[in-house]
Amino acid sequence: MTTALPADAKALENGLIEIARKAGAAIMDIYQTDFDVRAKNDASPVTAADDAAEAIILPGLRGLTPDVKIVSEESVSAGNIPDVNGDTDFYWLVDPLDGTKEFIRRNGEFTVNIALIARGVPVLGVVYAPVLGKLYYGGPDGAKLIEGDPAPTTRPITVRKMPDDGIVVVGSRSHGDADALNAFLGDLPVREIRPAGSSLKLCLVAEGVADLYPRLGPTMEWDIGAGHAVLAAAGGIVENLDGTPFIYGKTGFGNPFFIARSPSVPVRHQG
Repeated sequence: MTTALPADAKALENGLIEIARKAGAAIMDIYQTDFDVRAKNDASPVTAADDAAEAIILPGLRGLTPDVKIVSEESVSAGNIPDVNGDTDFYWLVDPLDGTKEFIRRNGEFTVNIALIARGVPVLGVVYAPVLGKLYYGGPDGAKLIEGDPAPTTRPITVRKMPDDGIVVVGSRSHGDADALNAFLGDLPVREIRPAGSSLKLCLVAEGVADLYPRLGPTMEWDIGAGHAVLAAAGGIVENLDGTPFIYGKTGFGNPFFIARSPSVPVRHQG
């Protein structure tokens, strides 16, 4: 895999955080209004906040890395589909507003997701939850959580070892199959199943407040790329159900079912 980043690592980190915060501010401006909801061609909801965030993120990324292609959910929905695959050195993967259903329900569990993919693997990522005041960042130097504004605090985060009293499993707040989840968990010692929205599920595992996130339903690459980068930087794993590596740059950008976990959680791989 290509190791040299397309720009200075610190410049990328600072730039991504700034872009994510600006996009989050634009989202919040609309969140506080009586916004309209429209349906895309696939019947999924979209709002003016999705568009406003993308309008900030795309030029921001082009300013950081002019030669790196960008795959963004709303642009792809509009037919702007860059030619990328698992052999592409770098591309940006963007979900301007992940968790649109959570945004519509006004529960605060939505995020701005931006990841840098290198030959099919996330190497940088930022996940920003503006209502919660949490910004997760993952890169070559590890993962961190930045909280608070205007005087933010920053602390490193890592996955935790499997607790003796049972694991915390996170699942989708808006999508999910309880029977399939229970069948997957089998005889794993489970202390709590906690619902969460958007890519926050991956970040909860990265932060060490949860241990396992099995996704047994459809997702797109932009839904999880940034959270995957944060989790990987925190020492976690995202893998296919059969235990093989999870790769980006797939045709159509759809994901297979997957497992996100702390390495200490023993799962039964399928297939």
